[in-house]
Amino acid sequence: MQAPSSGCVESRDMCCTCPVADGPLASGIPAQVRPPGGAIEFAGEHVRGIAVHIGARVAAMAGPREVLVSSTVKDLVAGSGIAFEDRGEHSLKGIPGTWRIYLAASV
Repeated sequence: MQAPSSGCVESRDMCCTCPVADGPLASGIPAQVRPPGGAIEFAGEHVRGIAVHIGARVAAMAGPREVLVSSTVKDLVAGSGIAFEDRGEHSLKGIPGTWRIYLAASV
């Protein structure tokens, strides 16, 4: 995966990603948020690692103006005041097991 010029792939915190969904999308600028919940590796213009693949699979499931996260990210931001809606368990292509997915509903 190539790193986007916007740097969104470097976002590691839901508090950072939720405003992105309101700001750029509200102004008509397309945005895709992929908050990693694990280690990522930068190799020149490319990023890789399991967190990148999980983030890409979860982001691909999101509809317009949605921020979806795995249970890992939900757990990492516990106490932040972000409300989540359970979207169920899903298989992610190329990733072992099933993953519980949540919609970041409000901040």
